Amino acid sequence: MTMKLDRRSFIKSAAATSAIATAASLFPGISFAGWEKLEDAAGMITWHKAPCRFCGTGCGVLVGVSGERAVAVKGDPNCSVNKGLCCVKGYHSVQALYGKDRITRAKVRKNGEMVEVPITEALDLIAAKMKETISSHGKDSVAVYGSGQWTIPDGYVASKLFKGCIGTNNVEANARLCMASAVTGFMTSFGIDEPMGCYEDIEHANVFVTWGNNMAEMHPVLFSRMLAARKRNGDVEIIDFATRTTRTSQAADKSILFKPQTDLAVANAICHEIIRNNWVNRDFVNKHVSFRKGLTNIGYGVEDHFQFQDKPEGINFAEFETFLKDYTPERVEKISGVSARDIRYLASLYGDPKKKVTSFWCMGMNQHTRGTWINNLVYNIHLLVGKISTPGNSPFSLTGQPSACGTVREVGTLTHKLPHGVVMNEHDRQMAAEIWNVPVENIDPKPTYHTVEMFRALDRGDIRFIWIQVTNPMVTMPKLKRYRDGALKEDRFIVVSDVYPTPTTDVADVILPAAMWIEQEGMFGNSERRTQHFDEIVPPPGEAMSDTWQLIEVARRLGYEKQFPWSRDEYIGKIWEEYRRFHDSPKHNMAPYEVLRARPGVQWPFVNGRETRWRFNPKYDPACTSGEDFHFYGHKDNRAWIWARPYEPAAESPDQEYNFWLNTGRVVEHWHTGSMTRRVPVLHNAMPSSYVEINPDDAAELGVVNGDMVKIISRRGEVAMPASINGRGVPPRGMVFVPFFDESYLINEVTLDAFCPISKQPDYKKCAVRLEKA
Repeated sequence: MTMKLDRRSFIKSAAATSAIATAASLFPGISFAGWEKLEDAAGMITWHKAPCRFCGTGCGVLVGVSGERAVAVKGDPNCSVNKGLCCVKGYHSVQALYGKDRITRAKVRKNGEMVEVPITEALDLIAAKMKETISSHGKDSVAVYGSGQWTIPDGYVASKLFKGCIGTNNVEANARLCMASAVTGFMTSFGIDEPMGCYEDIEHANVFVTWGNNMAEMHPVLFSRMLAARKRNGDVEIIDFATRTTRTSQAADKSILFKPQTDLAVANAICHEIIRNNWVNRDFVNKHVSFRKGLTNIGYGVEDHFQFQDKPEGINFAEFETFLKDYTPERVEKISGVSARDIRYLASLYGDPKKKVTSFWCMGMNQHTRGTWINNLVYNIHLLVGKISTPGNSPFSLTGQPSACGTVREVGTLTHKLPHGVVMNEHDRQMAAEIWNVPVENIDPKPTYHTVEMFRALDRGDIRFIWIQVTNPMVTMPKLKRYRDGALKEDRFIVVSDVYPTPTTDVADVILPAAMWIEQEGMFGNSERRTQHFDEIVPPPGEAMSDTWQLIEVARRLGYEKQFPWSRDEYIGKIWEEYRRFHDSPKHNMAPYEVLRARPGVQWPFVNGRETRWRFNPKYDPACTSGEDFHFYGHKDNRAWIWARPYEPAAESPDQEYNFWLNTGRVVEHWHTGSMTRRVPVLHNAMPSSYVEINPDDAAELGVVNGDMVKIISRRGEVAMPASINGRGVPPRGMVFVPFFDESYLINEVTLDAFCPISKQPDYKKCAVRLEKA
């Protein structure tokens, strides 16, 4: 398409910021300090704190502003997350504001063409179209699809408008695609959401196990902290447990490769060995753990209207031990490709009472058709040995977006969620109705569509209007062609709020110019329960406005002025204080607005002026009231649950016709779909296009060398892209890996929309393809 070519030319010629910003980002801690002193002395630069935009880590940055332009950035030494360090994206982050094709004016589709209009006209049209659609097709025919890049106020206002005022639970966010299994895993194991540990675990642990997580590229600042801890303390080990060799493998003390999906079997085998060797912390288990099993052979969600509800049953330790008899290291070696010796080695690390162990994971475990189960199984390992909720002992699911935790998990921007609970619970609905000032009958007790089913509903016509903010689903949805074709149907109305043209704005009927990051005030919430406030540091361009204010403007046009009464100069603080009312308890109390403004971030629960670093441990957690050494207060029995979850195969595996696994993911230079980072010249030049990693032996059989074009073909579609052989990552034989940041190579036209039946999170790591030399 010509528009795609236009965007690529914009990316290549995107304007760089000043020489100061370039020098600062290229030489952190050397040239930057000199520039800072010179410019500060001349009074040209002022510095402002903010959380970084391009990760879920929550690194603190200081943004240098000259006039009304961000010109420099450095790590915030006062932020405990990164302690002054940034990754390559962080050091260049402000340049993402200034691409030449920035959307600064609203556009409306008229006679098939996108035409610039005043933003008031666009907002009027959105409100009118919503009214018309609801009148003709009912309240559940409209939807909003947001993001883990939504600020907390963005997501809160969206949920209040759609769930509280309109009365539809058609609220979802792209975090369903990246951390929903982390939520359901935590909820089923602990009865409450969000990690019990914090990044300080890195300084206390003796062993790190990265479960399918290429931290060196995906969470480089945290990985740098791990490397620093190993350098300081000679007995620290890093174990890379993965399906392909990566930069993390190269830096690790040991790399162990497993066949896709078989992490389930290996985790069970570790538990088998812990019990067989009598490494179980019996006192901890007897006092703090109970055992459960659920349904098996639970399906993969590939059909429309798929429904699943687990049925937990209580079991005892002996029954759990019997369940594990099928998972001896020798049997699991045949399933997983991991040697029995390596399985026993992993078990010995977890089982050694002298070693503190932190497990890290991200998409490898969460984007999994049994994502909830594998989360449960890693928690099982930590619970069996009692290595949990103490410094250095932590099972820790990381996130990839700056507010996947704060806006999606905490605010509750998923169809079944409310800020403090779920729509199915009458007490939770009553509380929300009181705070939102709406009749309780407005809040529907029945969830509607999770993300994959939401876009299926758009295709079917059950949803006719969808407002997409801060995300790019026409690149990220699996089995993409179906959902793009659905969005393009004649009687669908698509609104997109964004900062740059994308394949998602290509399908829009209305495009709203959005303020980006430090062009608005807001809050993010990171992986370690840390809420981070930032001010509007520079003004947004043209008529761009925050997603929060766009929603408020439409809400008022719909007649909900009473629910959205705030003025533009105070609305963020007012929203925050209203939102805090949902979490007014020792289990989740949030810091006041003025405290957030004063600090680089505050961890919740925030009680009596103190942050909580480790939950469920009365030494640190004010919500612990049992009088015991641990208190797992999420479940009614005040215990953590160990689950008997079996190994089950992937939804689609290689066969004679499609004989390769396809795995997708990211690279260190780019973030998600690249719509921002590819407009940063340094990042774009470092990684200008995507590629397919092929094992060198497979490449030789195909007659393919570096740079050759290769077709990747599945039952759903195909894409041709250049080969990368012996590059930064090397897959094993029978697997290929593709980064998805490049809209010129839409790899998700090939992927499968199977998902975990419990979390509804799709599996982007496993489907069957074949390769052909193009």
